[in-house]
Amino acid sequence: MEVELPWGEPGKPTKKFSLLLTTRFANAIAVNTFNTYVWKPALARIGVIPPRLEAAKPWQWEAAHRDSFHVLSHTYASAVLEAGESVVTLAKWLGHSSPTITLDHYAHFMPEAGGRGVEPSTVC
Repeated sequence: MEVELPWGEPGKPTKKFSLLLTTRFANAIAVNTFNTYVWKPALARIGVIPPRLEAAKPWQWEAAHRDSFHVLSHTYASAVLEAGESVVTLAKWLGHSSPTITLDHYAHFMPEAGGRGVEPSTVC
C-alpha cells in the first residue's frame, strides 16, 4: 500500500512510500512469519525477550502481544495522536478501512478528546 507520510521539508512536495513488508522476491510477507523468523529472534538476541527453548520448534515462541511486531504500529499511532493528528489522517496512514477501527484501538491516547466541549466559554 502506498501512503503519503506526514514528514518532510516544508514547501517541498510530499513523497509516497510503500509500507508493505515484502519477501526478497517482492511478495507480501505474513506478519506472523515476520514475527516468528525476524522480529522475535532479534528481540531475543538483544535480551528483550527470553531465547526460545532448545527443544522448541523454530516457530514456537512464548506468546506475548507486547512483543509482537504490531507494537511498532501501536507506538507510532499513540505518538501521532498524542501530537494532535486527526484520527481520519492516522487511519489512512495505518491502512485502516475506517477511522472507527482506529478509534476503537487508540482513542485512549487522545487526552484532549471531549475536553474542549466542557471548558467554560470566554465568549458570551
